[in-house]
Amino acid sequence: MIPIKSPEEIAIMAEGGRRLAKIMRRLKEMVRPGITTKQLDRVAEDLILKFKGRPNFKGYEGYPAALCTSVNQVIVHQVPSDYKLKEGDILSLDLGMEYKGYHSDMAITVPVGRVSQEAGRLIRVTKKALKRGIKKVRPGNTFGDIGNTIQRYVESQGYNVIRDLCGHGIGKELHEEPQIFNFGKRHSGPEIKEGMVFCLEPMVSVGDWHIKKSKDGYGFETKDGSLSAHFEHMMVVTKNGCRILTIE
Repeated sequence: MIPIKSPEEIAIMAEGGRRLAKIMRRLKEMVRPGITTKQLDRVAEDLILKFKGRPNFKGYEGYPAALCTSVNQVIVHQVPSDYKLKEGDILSLDLGMEYKGYHSDMAITVPVGRVSQEAGRLIRVTKKALKRGIKKVRPGNTFGDIGNTIQRYVESQGYNVIRDLCGHGIGKELHEEPQIFNFGKRHSGPEIKEGMVFCLEPMVSVGDWHIKKSKDGYGFETKDGSLSAHFEHMMVVTKNGCRILTIE
């Protein structure tokens, strides 16, 4: 069953999302050639604590950090390390926080210095895919409508959506029902209802959509080594559409 959040719960999650968005903006500003992903993780955890939150990724299924820092072909969940970002890399930052007992979650992909035309286009397409998916979030539509819209747009641009990873409901738990895939058929899946809170997160590959586990044991990367990008927002369904919560 997909939980419906009360106005009081939504207010807490909105404040948590706003704080998370502020932290993400600061991390984005720090991304440059020469910085290590471990440095970004330290700042992320310090800021989460400063904003009266808890880093909810840390310890989740054994994950050892507050921030996921996925570089180039790695799609999600790469553990921060001593790797120094290089000019031309693309970096996906995925960050979550628990605030007053409720979770928030968001992700962005950013260029490191000047990147190739292909990398820049991939980032733009993935970000636009999220925007198109969000437009389908309204009572009466289905989660299949969202996935179908994202898939059709991404494939029209010559790319593929990652099929083995998905968005999710969120609230008192980091991952709640439903699973929200970035592909599907119109009018399929559960109906979207007012008061639902969930995360949409298109993950897009320049090449094939098949994935494999990364060497660190936590990340997932494209099987063919092609570039990937990832954007995610948390939102609540309103009477006439939705309200993005991970925004300042």
